[in-house]
Amino acid sequence: EKLPIIGGKVIKNEESFPNLECSTCMEAPIQQDVLQNPNIETLTYSVVGKIEGSAGDFSVVIRKRARYISLTDCIGCGMCYDPCPVSLKNEWEENLIDRKAIYVPCSGSLPNVPVIDSEHCLRFSGGEDCSLCAEACAFEAINLDDSDEIIEVNVGAVILATGSSTFDLSSIPNLGYGTLPGVYAPMEFERLFASNGPTLGEITLRDSEKIPESVAVIHCVGRREQKYCSAVCCMYSFKFARFLKHKIPSVRVFNIYSDICVPGKSYQSFYRSVEGADTQMLYTSSIGDVSVSETGSGPKVSYPDAAGSPQNLNVDMVILAAALVAEPDVASLAEVAGVDLDPQGFIKTVPDGSGS
Repeated sequence: EKLPIIGGKVIKNEESFPNLECSTCMEAPIQQDVLQNPNIETLTYSVVGKIEGSAGDFSVVIRKRARYISLTDCIGCGMCYDPCPVSLKNEWEENLIDRKAIYVPCSGSLPNVPVIDSEHCLRFSGGEDCSLCAEACAFEAINLDDSDEIIEVNVGAVILATGSSTFDLSSIPNLGYGTLPGVYAPMEFERLFASNGPTLGEITLRDSEKIPESVAVIHCVGRREQKYCSAVCCMYSFKFARFLKHKIPSVRVFNIYSDICVPGKSYQSFYRSVEGADTQMLYTSSIGDVSVSETGSGPKVSYPDAAGSPQNLNVDMVILAAALVAEPDVASLAEVAGVDLDPQGFIKTVPDGSGS
């Protein structure tokens, strides 16, 4: 796992559709089983550098990055955070809050052991003789002389679980992401709603403490550019509508769409339960012609309706349902593993299950 924690993006979600089950509640027991299972060696903060061999006999070289914190001695008390003089944006929390150079990505991270970001730590990047975090640790769990470790393992099979990222919303400037404070990416909203997120589950606008009274969710952002449907964006858009009505019963929610993709019987039932009850569905004849501008009192969404006539909608918050794309480093991993990418940039799979 390249991150200092395990669990992937699922632990960023407060609840998972269609049953809106607590994501961390479902995953935490599995995470603990993995970490405590004597037959599973979990390497966090690690990347694969080389894969050689063939099916049944692979040699894998792994670079385990220096964590600078002992996984056995640290008790996760957090006393080392405050003394750190460095403050920077927390990428895991979608840059909604700051973190220190010594940190855990979010509350409830497993393993619940911090890591030192050597690229921003004053000791490693600034040339300063800073050891404030180590001095604050009563358990001597911080080793500032730690170094990267190269590990070679022999295995019979390799599974490439690369996950996914979201479409670069800033590449569509007419939607206002990155320039208008009221426009949000889907993971930003997930973290706003999450009880272990930056606002502890309180849904407020980023430039104020105002609770939104109206929210527009724009579907299929990036689908035209990517030329495929991600098949989950509609469902998480409807989940957001349910989230909003749960936290803010008086809020008005609008889903602006040109297509609906809800694969599966349970998904269809969830959509029907949300439609009308939690959100108003607004059809647009061209999702690519939807734009967002600033009125001074909040975002204005402009879109052509079913007849092609221009319509405007003033809201407090806009959520862009971004398409899923391959992780940025998947190409380098594919090269290391000697496998191909499909036209969309993901690891190419063999449809009949044969092959490597």
